[in-house]
Amino acid sequence: MIRKATLKDIDAIISITKACAKHMIDQQIFQWNEHYPNPSAFQNDVERDELYVLDVENSIKGCIVISTLMDEEYMPVTWLTPNENNIYIHRLAIHPKYQGQGYARQLMNFAEAHAIENNYTSIRLDTFSENKRNQKFYELRGYQRLGNIYFPKQSEFPFYCYERIF
Repeated sequence: MIRKATLKDIDAIISITKACAKHMIDQQIFQWNEHYPNPSAFQNDVERDELYVLDVENSIKGCIVISTLMDEEYMPVTWLTPNENNIYIHRLAIHPKYQGQGYARQLMNFAEAHAIENNYTSIRLDTFSENKRNQKFYELRGYQRLGNIYFPKQSEFPFYCYERIF
């Protein structure tokens, strides 16, 4: 079941994102680190009602943020649609023990259905340029790569921005 997260879920979510960061670093993918993601980001997500968790048999396996707020770093990107009716995906994470079981696909299906049901024009997101698996995941779902952005506290390498129109 996918449900809105609560403040009580944050410890479990941080445990998942730390495990994901370690798993990626072990593969030389330096996408997440000790600065990001952090508890305050998830607390803000909960307060804005934008954080969802994948709860399987009372155990959180993953999370996703579905936001209407455009990050400042996204401003220079030449998007396919105007900046007025879009949603943004952030912090999609599945615990490494449960990756490869279709859970990320379930969360993205949920986000895409949310976009369609609420008449959003598109979904925008970014993924790390060194994370080929994520790039393939989004491209197979119909997301178009548009431009690069940088998060200096995370990496010297760029993040690729993607958009899918609905």
